[in-house]
Amino acid sequence: EVCCTNKNDHQSPINSCTKKARHDPILKPLNIQYDSKTSKRIVNMGHCFNVEFDDTADISVLNDGPLTGKYRLRQFHFHWGSTDADGSEHVIDGKVYPAELHIVHWNFHRYPTFEEAAKHPDGLADIGVHLKIGEKKTVLQTIIDNLGQVKPKGKEHMLIKYKLSSLLPKDLNYWTYTGSLTTEPYFECVTWIVLQQAIPISSAQLTQFRGLLCKAENEKPVPILENHRRVQRLPDRVVRSSCTVNHK
Repeated sequence: EVCCTNKNDHQSPINSCTKKARHDPILKPLNIQYDSKTSKRIVNMGHCFNVEFDDTADISVLNDGPLTGKYRLRQFHFHWGSTDADGSEHVIDGKVYPAELHIVHWNFHRYPTFEEAAKHPDGLADIGVHLKIGEKKTVLQTIIDNLGQVKPKGKEHMLIKYKLSSLLPKDLNYWTYTGSLTTEPYFECVTWIVLQQAIPISSAQLTQFRGLLCKAENEKPVPILENHRRVQRLPDRVVRSSCTVNHK
């Protein structure tokens, strides 16, 4: 039985107003432990590409921050737009970024599988990182160099020893709120942790994302030009900040 459904009052993404975000001194720094040995493959999902990790043991994990207990790293993916002017899902003070990275973790202490965790309000913890146009980022290029191997939907390619921690910004201060998946079935099962510092990506690198196809190899090629969900209403939810000064 699915007990964490789309109720439309805790949906994601949101537009976060930094002046209204409440500094919460109880929030801890993020404790991120990613082991490159757990990276497995890159897969074209038809709406984005996932970089997947071995989550059968407590090797690559996230804890502290707003979380209780450890969450295992499952995968990461990106959202982008048809131009460099639009593409992020979370919006900060009305500012939209060209793309957004989502790093997905699940609560293995409480639930036996990722699929079961996704049915519960405390099941998933996702880190969101905005991307801004800037200099070419070398650690991103490793992924981009493999996109040609997974251009059609359903294709996958081995990607081993990927250093995900190198993708993160130096400043790990964050905003956090309770929300949902941003793709179907939109379950309200996510503790969102949106980092306050963006990371760079070059325009040429971002163009490579749009070259992926949402159709299989034997179908007419259709590029994934954009794959971001529009912002949802916040209602009575509170956005908390890990620091007194919110960085943009």
